[in-house]
Amino acid sequence: MHVVGGSQGWDESVDLNSWASGQTFKVGGQLVFKYSSGLHSVVELGSEAAYKNCDLGTVLDSKNTGNDIVKLNKVGSRYFACGTLGHCNQGMKMKVTTVSGNAPSTPASALTPSGASTLKSITSFLLPAVLLSIYLLYYLL
Repeated sequence: MHVVGGSQGWDESVDLNSWASGQTFKVGGQLVFKYSSGLHSVVELGSEAAYKNCDLGTVLDSKNTGNDIVKLNKVGSRYFACGTLGHCNQGMKMKVTTVSGNAPSTPASALTPSGASTLKSITSFLLPAVLLSIYLLYYLL
């Protein structure tokens, strides 16, 4: 689950595309748009051109509860904007690219190169030890 805009939520004061670029969106995940109902809304736009031009005439979906959930159900790019007049042009819009994989996503830092080398070291030690144990048990018993 991704709360759009982090702790500040869906708001024109947030650099939403910078926030989105720091996230990994996977199929099966969800976007949660938190905002003041009546002040903002969420619209999904039908194309990148509509997104770039803030063309609210190609809206695929519209939400306005202040706590809206959008399911990420397929791979690809989706475009969201605030439906309040002028807010999209002020930068209250966001492109989300969903990748394959199961949510929740694991941060890329979870398996660092040092973690990978530690795993390789353990494996390279354990495998010969297990094989030696099996060999000794077989021939000594």
